[in-house]
Amino acid sequence: MTDLLLTEFGQMAKAVLDPNSRLFAGYLLGALLIGLLVTATQFGLRGQQGAVRQLFNRKIWLHRSARLDYQLYVINRLIRALLWAPIVLTMVPIALGISDALESVFGYQPPVTQNSVIVISAFTLILFLFDDFTRFLLHWMMHKIPFLWHFHKVHHSALVLTPMTVYRSHPVESFLYATRMAIAQGFAVGISYYFFGTALSMFDILGANALVFAFNMLGSNLRHSHVKWRWGKLEKWFISPVQHQIHHSTNPKHFDKNFGTALAVWDRMFGSLVLSKRAMRLRFGLGRQDAGHHNVVQAYTRPFHDIGTSAIGRFRQNDAPERGTTPVTSHNDPTV
Repeated sequence: MTDLLLTEFGQMAKAVLDPNSRLFAGYLLGALLIGLLVTATQFGLRGQQGAVRQLFNRKIWLHRSARLDYQLYVINRLIRALLWAPIVLTMVPIALGISDALESVFGYQPPVTQNSVIVISAFTLILFLFDDFTRFLLHWMMHKIPFLWHFHKVHHSALVLTPMTVYRSHPVESFLYATRMAIAQGFAVGISYYFFGTALSMFDILGANALVFAFNMLGSNLRHSHVKWRWGKLEKWFISPVQHQIHHSTNPKHFDKNFGTALAVWDRMFGSLVLSKRAMRLRFGLGRQDAGHHNVVQAYTRPFHDIGTSAIGRFRQNDAPERGTTPVTSHNDPTV
């Protein structure tokens, strides 16, 4: 176990060198440069020093909510390594199952093209689309299914946003997202293998999908930040940092909006897209539901407490409707 923990700590330290991590140094540097430019432009700050002070505001980075983000990042990594990483689904059997299923239904399919550029381009795009849509779908489910919402509330309990807030999650949610990734990649690889054969490869930059790399370099870490970077008309197609900040807003008009990660088209299809506006003031957290998520123990135990409370409420409602209470279904219920 000691070796496993040391390995995990080593992986955390190497995250800044891994383009598949949001903490990759290139992504952080890109966010810093964009943040400096946007902050200096939008707020009229005089000089680089003023922009730096705004970006690294101690009240945000040392806020108790931000400190909990840092703790959860470390502890969740250790929990993953010790408990659920060995049992999470893997991509390979899913890919083989999808490919075999397609062949059994539609018969053998010779490669539709031998052009390597077309194959690589198609495979890169398929991987990206499957990943982005399944992220959107699971995120949507996290809000719409009461049982899952109790776990996702840990993420939405953040009172300030920093790039580390992306790692503010309950281990149950982390497990579901890891499973989602295996399923998404398995489907993408299985379908691509059926149509293009074994010669599969993607456009990558330092080992990361080129489209994902580009998205992360273009300020993905500003999604969880206080930098208000709007993308204008592009927000109908791509989720801007401000649009994700709107998703965290305590304003009832913003509840259950902007679930997307990179593409905004899924939100347009589901009717949950909200565009940003100038001078938009946002507050973050759970509002009137903001209770019991302010330290590590509460973050891990509160979801189970809330699930139990909801179950008891449903039991009492069925037993005595006139005295029952309606359980929470999402944070768009302001009565909790």
